[in-house]
Amino acid sequence: MQQQEPGAVPADTPFALVASQGSRLSISAANAAAERAGIRPGMGLADARAIAPALLSRPAEPARDRTALLRLARWCARYGPAFNTDGADGLWVDTTGVAHLYGGEKQLLADLCRRLARFGLTVRPGLADGMGAASALARFTPTLALSARIAPTGQVRDALGSLPVEALRLEAATVRLLMRLGLKRIDQLADLPRIALQRRFPSRQAAEAVLIRLDQALGRKEEPQKPLVSPPEHAVRAAFTDPLISSEGLESALAALTQDLCAGLEQAGRGARRLTLTLYRSDGTRALLRAGLSRPSRSPAHLFSLLRGKLESIDAGFGIDLMLLDAYDSQPLAPDQKPLAVLAQTQTGTNPETVAALIDRLSGRLGAGAVLRLEPRASHLPERAEALVAALDQSRAPPASPSSMRGARPPLLLARPEPIEVVAEVPEGPPRRLRWRRGLARILRAEGPERIAPEWWRETGQQASRSRDYYVVEDDSGARLWVFREGLHGEAEGAPENPDVAPRKPPGWFVHGLFA
Repeated sequence: MQQQEPGAVPADTPFALVASQGSRLSISAANAAAERAGIRPGMGLADARAIAPALLSRPAEPARDRTALLRLARWCARYGPAFNTDGADGLWVDTTGVAHLYGGEKQLLADLCRRLARFGLTVRPGLADGMGAASALARFTPTLALSARIAPTGQVRDALGSLPVEALRLEAATVRLLMRLGLKRIDQLADLPRIALQRRFPSRQAAEAVLIRLDQALGRKEEPQKPLVSPPEHAVRAAFTDPLISSEGLESALAALTQDLCAGLEQAGRGARRLTLTLYRSDGTRALLRAGLSRPSRSPAHLFSLLRGKLESIDAGFGIDLMLLDAYDSQPLAPDQKPLAVLAQTQTGTNPETVAALIDRLSGRLGAGAVLRLEPRASHLPERAEALVAALDQSRAPPASPSSMRGARPPLLLARPEPIEVVAEVPEGPPRRLRWRRGLARILRAEGPERIAPEWWRETGQQASRSRDYYVVEDDSGARLWVFREGLHGEAEGAPENPDVAPRKPPGWFVHGLFA
């Protein structure tokens, strides 16, 4: 509301959002003025107006709130690689290994609060070694002092001891039972012997639920958390005191990031397959640039070239104050051997790294679906033995191919076999003359046949493919063709047992490929 209509509700005027629960209208959120008047979430709207007749209200929009919270959680990736929402009004970020970049944990929380306040948001942070302790500090610490909202390592119990048992994220019925037992604070619950606590509950399951939440909050038991997106395998970041606006500054920062990322990849013995560059603007918005690689790489120059061209499409706005470069799908990569690579390029004329770099650049500019490669497929028929796939798609290993049992294959395979007219000395022999594309040629030499049987497990009945006898022939003009005879003589002779099924056609000849 404050962001959509700034100044629409004065700060000293009670204001609340109202949600409909069947026929009942209740308060879903309230501002500070309404809370000071005694209005709390969950209270009925009629009761709230009785307490504060001047209460202003608007209908709640849960769907838009969830979308805004997800967007805010993604923005908080600047403080840690793993993050997600927590309920309808909270989020969590794993800041492990990040706090030192801000000068410490207190400085990190101060930076977070300052930026969110600039967006018009009120934040109640909490920082601890575990999710349970951080949630308790964030939601139930009475003071706004940051020092009281941080639980130093090894001092979680002292930091949480004075907080109410509601901070353990227990069910309402369990909290009421603990209150009747006189256990109002976490330290009272933690000091009670576990056996004595179990005896105070009506069932073993209820006692175990309390103990699990207590152990999670005190760091005795791990609490698995599912991040919103998978954290990157390798990541580097750069924060700027003065936001970057010029393209030269962004390119210089990107070059430094790629150097740092590749140094980490080299130390781990791996190469990146996917890159994500996140640029955070001063106004709270962000921009994403992604690049894919056809083979793992940790070359700073190559990674920089893939992302540099995309920077032209970025509007820096009021300036970029943080850049994150993340690497995903990393794969083992052997250490570089420069002399051997140069020798291989000299002998073969083709360097695999150079080809991969060209594929990556073309895919980045034209789109991943515009650059294709041929992938082997498990099939005996030549036209089915390969398929076009995206050049960057290396997720599937090529299937086993019986290439060692095949004869010669032409470098140019026609899209469809083209029919020809053939004259042969014997019915099952190679052609001696052929007519193709209105030209008559005399065959000087022929090699073959190589028989390729149909794939009976794919096609059955009259529509099934027929056996093929392939020949490599050379005509009097020097052209070498790959031709085949489809079907065998004798297959079409005789009437079929079923008169409703037509007999097969006589064998036919086709050109399927050309040799250089």
